Amino acid sequence: MVKLSVIIVNYNVCYFLEQALLSVRRAVEKLGQPVEVFVVDNNSADGSVAMVRARFPEVILIANRDNPGFSKGNNQALRRATGQYQLLLNPDTVVEEDTFRACCEFMAAHPTCGGLGVKMLDGQGKFLPESKRGLPTPAVAFYKMFGLARVFPKSRTFGRYHLGFLDKDQTHEIEILSGAFMLLRKAALDQVGLLDEDYFMYGEDIDLSYRLTQGGWKNYYFPGTRIIHYKGESTKRTSVNYVFVFYRAMVIFAQKHFAPGRAGLFSLLINAAIWLRAGAAVLERLAVRAAPLLLDAGLIWGGMYFLKTYWERNHKFVPGDYPPQYMAVAVPAYIVVWLTSAYLSGGYDRPVRTSRVVRGIFVGTLLISAASNFLDAWRFSKALIILGGAWAVAALVGRQLVAHFIKYKNLHLSERRQKNIAIVGSGPESERVRHLLEAASVQARVIGYVEVAPAETAVAAAAAPSPPPIHPFPHSPVEDPLGELRQLADIIRLYALDELIFCGKDLPASQIIALMLSLPADPPVAYKILPEDSQYIIGSSSKDAPGDYYTLDIALNLYQPQQARAKRLLDVLTSAALLLLAPLLVWFQPNKAGFLRNCAAVLLGTRTWVGLHHLAGPAGATPAILSPADAAMSTTPLNEVTLRRLELLYAKDYEPGTDLSVLWRCWNRLGQ
Repeated sequence: MVKLSVIIVNYNVCYFLEQALLSVRRAVEKLGQPVEVFVVDNNSADGSVAMVRARFPEVILIANRDNPGFSKGNNQALRRATGQYQLLLNPDTVVEEDTFRACCEFMAAHPTCGGLGVKMLDGQGKFLPESKRGLPTPAVAFYKMFGLARVFPKSRTFGRYHLGFLDKDQTHEIEILSGAFMLLRKAALDQVGLLDEDYFMYGEDIDLSYRLTQGGWKNYYFPGTRIIHYKGESTKRTSVNYVFVFYRAMVIFAQKHFAPGRAGLFSLLINAAIWLRAGAAVLERLAVRAAPLLLDAGLIWGGMYFLKTYWERNHKFVPGDYPPQYMAVAVPAYIVVWLTSAYLSGGYDRPVRTSRVVRGIFVGTLLISAASNFLDAWRFSKALIILGGAWAVAALVGRQLVAHFIKYKNLHLSERRQKNIAIVGSGPESERVRHLLEAASVQARVIGYVEVAPAETAVAAAAAPSPPPIHPFPHSPVEDPLGELRQLADIIRLYALDELIFCGKDLPASQIIALMLSLPADPPVAYKILPEDSQYIIGSSSKDAPGDYYTLDIALNLYQPQQARAKRLLDVLTSAALLLLAPLLVWFQPNKAGFLRNCAAVLLGTRTWVGLHHLAGPAGATPAILSPADAAMSTTPLNEVTLRRLELLYAKDYEPGTDLSVLWRCWNRLGQ
């Protein structure tokens, strides 16, 4: 009889999935009983299916041709699963070697346990509060949505959503389990039913947990084993889309399980929270993006006011003050021209180049000077325009110098302080990490590696880590290890390390997790893991940040700052032109409403006209309406491999003219 069925639903997180399956393989070996592992791929475009087939032949793979959602994907495997216990596991997780054994033993010892959750840690080893949750009643949801749960996390009244008043190191009976790790008893599932497919993503774990308790089963939080849950790629918690999808799922839950009166109140609270949280998310993103521009605009305006006053007092040909509209209208117009020109010139790109700022401001000054020749009523002073341009350069460069110094403690704008990295693993794996970092062009220097095997001599064991010569990456590695695992905290301080890379081939997941928890929080260090025989080095800086990784990726021209800026400018101009011509063009579009909606979306920046549909782009890439493959002339349908190859060529050799060509060939499909 199969003891355990493990089910993972994957969507475009190949690098996380590989690491999760490696950890599952080790945990299965430790369990020592029959286990079946399912991977349900929801039409990923990042090579996930090929990776699973090549590296994990023991896995039962279900490759969908579309994305039916998290609930339907899990249910596809649950209908085929035969295990006594059935685990729903996220792809962005790492389980300890004894996780399956410990959890199955707990379930066997607690026959009324229908569902089990474990202690979850983020990529930095910090406890994730959603490891244990309470039922989101209207009151509990209100406290969470309006911030009271965050202010009073340990309150038995306000902290019920994450049950902050319960000790995270003790076993507790709880109400709601997390879908990231949800161990279920097959007998309980047979009684209460599978995941509710009304939920596309989010909310299905709450729904199933609640139905288990209503069916007479108990849910438990079990800290006897731990997992890492990176929480990045599939959970963009600060995005507007996440706010809408998550809270709409709460509305579905309320309408299903609460009495009509309570459900109505809950829905009202949820909808109020949706707009408040969505508005806050939009404002936060706008503020982060606009802050440098607004600060620069304020500095330039202040400098222009000083220059105007000085010029009036000392050099103005006709004595007297400039009219009020000079500072109220003319100077703001100058600032818009200068900042726009600097932006288009690359003055805000990373790494910062002073030459780009100077070039942008110079072009802007020429434009302002030329335009003033044709506007007699707004012709004030050529000298102030030139002096203002000089001040604008000084203001922009000065502000960037200050920001750079605060972050990197130096005044070399074009240079960032290289990260100091140490590798925890054997010599051969350390060498492999170096090659991966070099191939991925990571701006860092590898200080050395920390040997995982204990030293054989007492002298070596007693010695404190001594600083060998530091070889800046990518020069030849240091031959001798920096020290041993027990000295890791001292090594971090001694070499001012920014990042540790653990070699999964040399250290079990349980030891990596133990090290994350034992190392001091100060100084802060980022953690990443190189799974066994993998080409990805994986990590995450916080529970709310996307997971990141270093890998052998091809440099894509499409995502270079200059090309991305040119693409955005092209999108704005074309969508504005199409909207102006819409009264004529709309009649030639099969989907007229879609055409107008797409034009508006592209103008606002929530969509781009041409982009990747079949190939995975970076996290946060703007969704595209058309694929470059749509413009391909073919009498037969193109297979998936060809579609991806066409998109790869487009991304690698991108230039704005390609988008214009695709728009021209596909102009009657702009409403799709």
